[in-house]
Amino acid sequence: MTLAEPTLPRPTATPPAHRDGNVLRWLAAYTASLIGDSVYFAALAWAAQRSAGPTEVGLVMAAGAAPRALLMLGGGVLADRLDPRRVILGSDALRCLLILSVAAAIALTTPALWLLVAVALVFGGVDALFVPAVGALPPRITRPDQLARVTGLRSLAMRLGQIAGPPLGGLAMGLGGPAAAFATAGLLFALSLPLLLSVRISPLEAPSHDAPSENAHADATPPRRGTPRAELLDGLRYIRRHPLLGPLVAAGAVCELGLTGTLNVGMVLLNAERGWGPSGYGWIVGCFGAGAAASAALLAVVGRLPRAGLTMAGTLLAGSVGAAAMALVPQLWTAAVLAALVGLGAGVFGSLDGALIQTTADPAYLGRVTSVTMLTMVGLAPLSYPLVGAAIGAWGTAPVFVGCGALSCLGAALALASPAVRRAELPRATAR
Repeated sequence: MTLAEPTLPRPTATPPAHRDGNVLRWLAAYTASLIGDSVYFAALAWAAQRSAGPTEVGLVMAAGAAPRALLMLGGGVLADRLDPRRVILGSDALRCLLILSVAAAIALTTPALWLLVAVALVFGGVDALFVPAVGALPPRITRPDQLARVTGLRSLAMRLGQIAGPPLGGLAMGLGGPAAAFATAGLLFALSLPLLLSVRISPLEAPSHDAPSENAHADATPPRRGTPRAELLDGLRYIRRHPLLGPLVAAGAVCELGLTGTLNVGMVLLNAERGWGPSGYGWIVGCFGAGAAASAALLAVVGRLPRAGLTMAGTLLAGSVGAAAMALVPQLWTAAVLAALVGLGAGVFGSLDGALIQTTADPAYLGRVTSVTMLTMVGLAPLSYPLVGAAIGAWGTAPVFVGCGALSCLGAALALASPAVRRAELPRATAR
């Protein structure tokens, strides 16, 4: 099979996504790549710690964020112009060669700081191409009524990558140091390549416009082809004018700004303030992850939740209130229970938000829509980290958690204020 292989017609009868071999091959490739990501970040941090001080370690770990944020929108344009599978294959091939080269260099000599910074910059730039292409691929490998299941499966893969990657990276470092960890990451990227090559790609299908009671679509207009800049602006206008996509993207952005800093920075500081220790922090993070994984599994198996727009907004509201309350409870077990509920609510919101975007957006624009959505996570949300830390230092955890929870509630309010979101439904399964 070659990269230039013509697309295949969509099968007339396919099983649900969680039992579809074509989807599962894509999922296996994606999971291998995600675990490789986690191992890479662990190896990068360990290599930096061995050759530099704490400040330099922070510089190395942050270096990849800048190109990832700056190039993300361009990656969305590229995913829509090209076959997204080709973009994913090229990205994983580049990452594989890059990381294996670094592994060889580290095995021969102690890595210089400039080398680690350069690796982080290149990896971040390649990531900016990979992420939008991943978002643009699902409509080409399954039917529209299965996209919600694919979103749930993708969320499960992300959780598996977060759970399996660090221990695997630690094991590799224990056996052979950073060189072995980098080599492990490179081999995982290599594993994804034959799996991706075996995935069948079907022609794009425009979203249905004949069901006004379901998702409200903007007037159908063919995507403009021109310069990359013109296509990027066209994609931004498409999101802004779309009655459903605009509120979904806005609600997701506000939610990320409100919850990301609280859960990643505030939780560490809350744990230190209460004296719960490393095990307490592990319980809280583990409970949050379990709740998020449970919600992803629910959508992957069920495939469709009724009144998706209202359910999405309601779970975001509940999760936001739960996040605010975590700084108000005095005991570890109550904080852990709240963390599980917040993870469940955030997971349902994230899965439904992603599923509605996948099933609503014209597939020809999906790479650009994904790039805008992900930019809020990798570009805007991390900006809240120093703000949350400084605010907790000045006022304490409770008022900051409550304030961030209120900001996230504003995202739920934006969603509920949109008639299109309140009416939004996921596609019903078609007869097979």
